[in-house]
Amino acid sequence: MNICVIGTGYVGLVTGACFAELGNKVTCVDIDKEKINHLKKGVVPIYEPGLAELVRKNQKRRRISFTTDLKEGVRSSAVIFIAVGTPPKDNGEADLTYVENVSRQIAECMRSYKLIVEKSTVPVETGERIKYTVEINNRNKVDFDIASNPEFLREGSAIHDFMHPDRIVIGVESKGARELLVELYKPLKAPLVVTDLRSAEIIKHASNSFLATKISFINAISNVCERTGADVKKVAEGMGLDKRIGRSFLEAGVGFGGFCFPKDLGAFIHICEKVGYDFGLLRETEKINEAQKRLLVKKIHDVLWIVKGKTIGVLGLSFKPNTDDIRFAPSLDIIAALQQEGAKIKAYDPKAMEKAAAVVKNVKFCKNAYEAAKDANCLVVVTEWDEFKKLDLKKIKKVLRQPLLVDGRNIYEPEAMKALGFKYVSIGRP
Repeated sequence: MNICVIGTGYVGLVTGACFAELGNKVTCVDIDKEKINHLKKGVVPIYEPGLAELVRKNQKRRRISFTTDLKEGVRSSAVIFIAVGTPPKDNGEADLTYVENVSRQIAECMRSYKLIVEKSTVPVETGERIKYTVEINNRNKVDFDIASNPEFLREGSAIHDFMHPDRIVIGVESKGARELLVELYKPLKAPLVVTDLRSAEIIKHASNSFLATKISFINAISNVCERTGADVKKVAEGMGLDKRIGRSFLEAGVGFGGFCFPKDLGAFIHICEKVGYDFGLLRETEKINEAQKRLLVKKIHDVLWIVKGKTIGVLGLSFKPNTDDIRFAPSLDIIAALQQEGAKIKAYDPKAMEKAAAVVKNVKFCKNAYEAAKDANCLVVVTEWDEFKKLDLKKIKKVLRQPLLVDGRNIYEPEAMKALGFKYVSIGRP
């Protein structure tokens, strides 16, 4: 099929590249001229394992192209995916300005039937607002359909998630729209959930909110474990072997970050308030997540006593491993809290330092973990990169000013760390 993807962020670029890999002809559109110029040269502006290679491969095959001309993308395509940003407002509500603008522009460009698919994470009823916007700007009275096709891509494994999905959700209003999307996704041979627009929209918010709640639940359990001398890793293992619960997302730590969970959780809380339902469970999920960052700062206090004037090495800036995304990353709040108390920060991350340097100030960015640890009074693990799990801990101990390590992701074993001579502090473990 001929496909247009509007927006070349994490979702749009992965979606476009993967559809091209499946044999479709994809036109990716973005208003950012500099980004489009880079993409035309095969330079991908975000780090996602395998994405740059996939883009360049399909450029050579002439399956994917990049442009700032929305009209070109719309008129050459039968299916148009809206994958623009939906950033949060101060009250947590999703800002749908970009979605409205793109919907209007699509309507003005249409000359033949189009299936317009919302791919961005949007509040329930957005599909109907898109439909209304297209209708009032559809000067040529062209037939069109609206569909919802939420994404479930995890940064760091987005290509695998697209190609091997647990399920594909499509919300449609017509038989024609259903047939088009079923045919488009047929090569993936994945379970297909076909529903109405509103249900598809809620599936996305409900899924992310549930996963965020699961993380906050195990973090709350970690606090109970600390107060009773239990080991949260063993508790999570015992819980996770129950097939009704599952082991995934039961990792205690400094909490979740990234653009999806915090944004979608806040947006869903706002949606529920708007329709008159007080979803207190989700508000508590947010509260627990924020508390985990403060807990890590307190643990640093406990091992250092006085933070002012001390040098603290921070390992990990991205919100999770295998991405350079620092949006809502716990590291940013933790560093800010330590700096506010007069600490000097050295930091290292395998991929996210360039983006972090544009956001955080007065931080010394280091070439590796050992440089971040050198002469530091304390070393803090904030992101669980595999690289950190394989460090030469004897060397780390040797270069630290004091053998103090605060592990915000539980990547080391307490007994082994104590045997090496560290004062080791983790989350929810004795």
